[in-house]
Amino acid sequence: MTKPRVLISDALSPAAIQIFRDRGVEVDFKPELGKDKDKLAEAIGAYDGLAIRSASKVTPKILERASRLKVIGRAGIGVDNVDIPAATARGVIVMNTPFGNSITTAEHAIAMMFAMARQIPAADVSTQAGKWEKNRFMGVEITGKTLGVIGCGNIGSIVADRALGLRMRVIAFDPFLSPERARDIYVEKVELDELLARADIITLHTPMTAQTKNILSAENLAKTRKGVRIVNCARGGLVDEQALRALLDSGHVAGAAFDVFSEEPATANPLFGHPNVVCTPHLGASTSEAQENVALQVAEQMSDYLTRGAISNAVNFPSITAEEAPKLRPFIALAEKLGSFAGQLTETGLKQVTITYEGHVASLKTKALTASAVAGLLRPMLADINVVSAPIIAKERGVVVEETTREAQGDYDSAVTLTVVTERRTRSITGTVFHDGKPRIVSIKDIKIDAEFGPSMIYVTNEDKPGFIGRFASILGDAGVNIATFALGRDAQGGSAIALVEIDGAAPAGLIDRVMTIPGVKQAKALRF
Repeated sequence: MTKPRVLISDALSPAAIQIFRDRGVEVDFKPELGKDKDKLAEAIGAYDGLAIRSASKVTPKILERASRLKVIGRAGIGVDNVDIPAATARGVIVMNTPFGNSITTAEHAIAMMFAMARQIPAADVSTQAGKWEKNRFMGVEITGKTLGVIGCGNIGSIVADRALGLRMRVIAFDPFLSPERARDIYVEKVELDELLARADIITLHTPMTAQTKNILSAENLAKTRKGVRIVNCARGGLVDEQALRALLDSGHVAGAAFDVFSEEPATANPLFGHPNVVCTPHLGASTSEAQENVALQVAEQMSDYLTRGAISNAVNFPSITAEEAPKLRPFIALAEKLGSFAGQLTETGLKQVTITYEGHVASLKTKALTASAVAGLLRPMLADINVVSAPIIAKERGVVVEETTREAQGDYDSAVTLTVVTERRTRSITGTVFHDGKPRIVSIKDIKIDAEFGPSMIYVTNEDKPGFIGRFASILGDAGVNIATFALGRDAQGGSAIALVEIDGAAPAGLIDRVMTIPGVKQAKALRF
C-alpha cells in the first residue's frame, strides 16, 4: 500500500515532521514554497496533504493543480489564507488548531494587566535613561480588584482562573455561559451593563462578530466606573479606540493595554503615545510553546485523517463517509440554517439545545447533523467555530445538547426540530428538505409556515390584526427594499402571527427600527444566511 505524502510549505518543527513519519506518512519539508505560489502550484500535484502556517496562500489556482490533495492542515486558528469554498468544492478537508494558543493568549492578557497596573514599560524606559522617578510611577494593586471578563469561553475561562489565583473577584458577561458553568469556574455571571458599572479592570476574550463589534462603544465606555482599566488581547475592533482615547485624556479611564488593533499592522493608532497605554504587536500567540503545540497538533490531525480517516477540527465538513455524504448533505444544510436562525435571535444565555429527528432523517448519522446545528447556533456570537469544535465549545460553556429521534408523525417524511432553551424563553423551529433538495422552514414556535431560506431575510412577530402587511410592505418600499418572498403564519385568528420575508440585499440601517414602530409588532430581526 502506497504511503500518503504530505508537503510542509511553512516552518514546522522537527518534532511535527517526526509525527508524520512515525504514523506512516511520507513528508517533504519545503518551507521555501510557501513564499512562491507558482512553485507551490507546480509541486502540489504530488501530495495528499498540505501543512501550512500563515505564509502559504492556498488559492483556487493551486487547488486546481492539487489532483491528489485530500487535506490542508493549518497550524493555528486563522484560515484566511485558504480559499475554503474552492477547497470544499474539490472535496479537500481544511483543518485548523483552534485550541493550541489558549494558554499563551490568556497569559499575555494577565501580563498586560500587570504591565498596565504598575506602568512597567514606561518605568523601564525612564530608569534605563538614567532617571529615578519613583514618585512618577505610582501603580495599583491587582489583589481585591474586580475583573470583568467579556467572553468567558476557552481563553476567557483561563484568564478568570488565573485572576482568581491572584485573589481578584471575577465577573463575566457571556450570553453562552450557563449559570451552572459559571458556578463551576467560580465566576459571577452578569449582564454587560452591570459588568461595566462594577469592574475595576475589563478584559475582552470574544471573537469579532456583528454582535461583538465595538462592544465597548463610546456609549458603553461611558457606563464604566471612573478609573477603570481596559485590556484587549482578543480582536481589534471590539473597542471604539477613538472614544477610549478621549476617556483616557479626560482621566475617566485610568489605563489601557492592547495587543490587537482595528487596523493591523498598526503603524498609527489613536491609542499610541498616551502615557497610560501599553501596546504590543499582536503577540498573544507568540510563544515557542504555542507555536510548537499547534505544529504537533496539526501533524497529529492530518496523519490521523490520511491513515485512518479520522477528522478533527475540520472547518468545512463534518465527520461523514463518502457513502453517507449524498444523503446527509441537504440535511446538514438544513440543520446549520435552523441553528443559524435560532442563534441570530438568541440574546441571552443558552442553557439547552434539543434537536429532534423525525422520520427517515432519524436513520441517518445524526451526530453530524447535530454538530452542524450547534455550529450554526453558536456562530453568530462565536465566529471561530466549526462543526467539529462546536459540540466541544458548547460543552465548555455548560450548554446541554440533546438528540431525540422518533417516527414520522406530521406531514413530512423527514423533519428536524431545533428547540433552544435560554434563561428567558424556549424557542422551537422545524424544517424539512423537499424533493428539490432545498431546506425549508415549516414551523416556528408551533406556528405553521412555509418558507425557503434566503441570503437576506426579515423575521417579524406581531399581533394578528388588520393592516400589518400593508404597513410592513410600505416601510420596505419606502426604504427601497425589494421583497423576494413573503411567508406568513398565525396560531389563531387575532392571535400571534409571524412573517418571514426574503429581501434583495442586506437590510439597510434603520429599517428594523422603523418596522418596530408598526402597532402590534413584538419583535423584528434582520437575518443573514
